[in-house]
Amino acid sequence: MKLPDMHRPAADAVESLLTYTDGTSRTVFHTGVEVPFPEGRLIVSRTDLNGLLTHANDAFVELSGWDREELIGMPHHILRHPDMPKAAFKGLWDTVAAGQKWHGYVKNLRKDGAYYWVYATAVPNIRNGQIAGYTSVRRKPSRTRIDELIPVYRQWLAQETQKAAS
Repeated sequence: MKLPDMHRPAADAVESLLTYTDGTSRTVFHTGVEVPFPEGRLIVSRTDLNGLLTHANDAFVELSGWDREELIGMPHHILRHPDMPKAAFKGLWDTVAAGQKWHGYVKNLRKDGAYYWVYATAVPNIRNGQIAGYTSVRRKPSRTRIDELIPVYRQWLAQETQKAAS
């Protein structure tokens, strides 16, 4: 499945090539504009075992900037911002694949190149004793915790870039 390349949303947008763990890649543009998480809302999505979106609630659709029809069937990583290190997502997938609950802070990329932060909880959906997919609920994150994590994520990204270059 080929993810859609983003069209440059603004003249000052930065272009990045993202390569995902499944080997696919795409060009994205990010503007540095933060969209605040809406008060009193929860973002809910579900994926199948391969991380393909099977459900996106209205808050998810609105905050992501994508149409629901564009999201359903796409890999959840369509929202990955270039500032997010792969290590953060490896921890998520290792945890939920082991049948456990994961919590973490994620910077997501909107379709228009802006971004938004979430505090995410992801859980496996168990059916007849087997993991059948995953559900994620995102809520308004702590600004203090985001500010603490930004340098950590930058360090992880630098380490990933260094490792890839060697």
